[in-house]
Amino acid sequence: MPFFLKQLILIATLGLCFASYNSKAKQNEEANNNNASKALALHEPIKKDKILVFSKTNGWRHQSIPDGIVALKKMASENNWDITTTEDSLFFNEKQLNDFKLIVFLNTSGNILDETGEKAFEKYINQGGGYVGLHAASDTEFNWPFYEQMVGAQFKSHPKQQLATVKVNPECYHPAIGNYKDTFQKFDEWYNFRKPVASHVNVILELDETSYKGEKMGMQHPISWYLHYEGGRVFYTGMGHTKETYQDNDFLEHLKQGMLWAMKKTNVQIPKKGENLLDSKLSKWDVWMGGVHTSVDIDFEKSDDVRTSKPLGLNNDPKNVFSVIQENGEDILYITGEIYGGLTTKNEYSNYHFKTQFKWGEKKWEPRLKDKRDSGILYHAKGPHGAFWNVWMACLEFQVQEGDCGDFIALGDVYGDVPADRKLNANGKPYFVYNPKGKLTPLKWAKGFESGQASKSELHENPNGEWNTLEIYCLGDESIHLVNGKVVNRVKNARYDIGGKTIPVTRGKIQIQSEAAEVYYKNIQIKPISKFPAGLNKK
Repeated sequence: MPFFLKQLILIATLGLCFASYNSKAKQNEEANNNNASKALALHEPIKKDKILVFSKTNGWRHQSIPDGIVALKKMASENNWDITTTEDSLFFNEKQLNDFKLIVFLNTSGNILDETGEKAFEKYINQGGGYVGLHAASDTEFNWPFYEQMVGAQFKSHPKQQLATVKVNPECYHPAIGNYKDTFQKFDEWYNFRKPVASHVNVILELDETSYKGEKMGMQHPISWYLHYEGGRVFYTGMGHTKETYQDNDFLEHLKQGMLWAMKKTNVQIPKKGENLLDSKLSKWDVWMGGVHTSVDIDFEKSDDVRTSKPLGLNNDPKNVFSVIQENGEDILYITGEIYGGLTTKNEYSNYHFKTQFKWGEKKWEPRLKDKRDSGILYHAKGPHGAFWNVWMACLEFQVQEGDCGDFIALGDVYGDVPADRKLNANGKPYFVYNPKGKLTPLKWAKGFESGQASKSELHENPNGEWNTLEIYCLGDESIHLVNGKVVNRVKNARYDIGGKTIPVTRGKIQIQSEAAEVYYKNIQIKPISKFPAGLNKK
């Protein structure tokens, strides 16, 4: 081989080795940088959840407040919480409240917030904030309707402090009662309330009025409860009067679990065997009634445009639009449709299979006398009631309408993406039809979106008067619609625009609509799932 060729080969070989060395050096440098970043990350302080403990009093002042603060600070150190204690009502402004994951009212009393503070607190709850009230928190803000509805009851009187028997609600799965037996003994100051505890709360503990002496309510006597209220999570316990209570390990566990739930660290789980959501008293539901049309015979403010008129509100159903009737020995949800409204679960749900049967009645009402019969199952419902047309919550809708069962509609600021084909109607406007192989399309009724709706892939609805089976599978932020056993729609990447942010949606309440048509539902069931059934992902 000529000498110059040997030289060229040697140079090339050295070049390759040098390049390889540089490549490996660069890889090692990147690996070292990554390891350094990981090491730094490991040493970065974990961001603590911030909790505001408010103990201002303008009425009776409990001597146990300092003991409660000591107990909460100890709990905070054990759970890596950043706790702020104050009696300064100026904390209640939008900017400062946004920093807190949870607000605790520790034996507050009387009127403690001005109008600015009240509005800031309401917005905090509407945007998903958490609240825990202890004992005299129900002896607080008697002239603030939002607070009265949120806390669930208001103090009236109490007998002398004494031992009483407390009963655990056997049908409740809240973690705040996980450490209690079916009944237990507790010494405390037991409150009577001005009215029966609000029907929209979920009772977890109840007093046995036969177990103590003195003034009583003379009816069911809840003493601890929780609720999802107007977008936020609310937990109240009537215990907490005595100093000794804040050294009681069972009570402190009860309180801690209530706080964790209100902070969205834990959830109330669906029983493994599933849950029947329909009973004769609609005990697992609330009713929100919207505006009243001028054609309705009722003494209330009326309008031809029920989408903008004053709503009847929470659990105010004077025309008995939602009721349970018996048919062949079965409980049937009967919806007259006469007033727009929503039957709303008291609990939120995630990762579930929802299944029900429905059929149409004959009656229709204004303002839809000439339109298709319409209802709807709203799921992942978020925020306050009445966000959409003053009636329904922001949510994803499984449309229940003549010829359109299974359509997807985004209501308000909850929306998602659907694999769909884009088509044009006779007027040249785009609409979308579900196709499992179609383009993933964001759908919301808002600027920047072409539509907030995706039609079902095929019609599988039975003729009017016959029962149909409707199913929704929800797993994470994805959901699947089925009509009579056939997949007809799918929603992915469910999300919620709130407080200037867009957050994933994986859980929420379920609503069943009243929308100017007579309709019946039965066998309303929900079961937990950890994966979609085999085969559904391909449809």
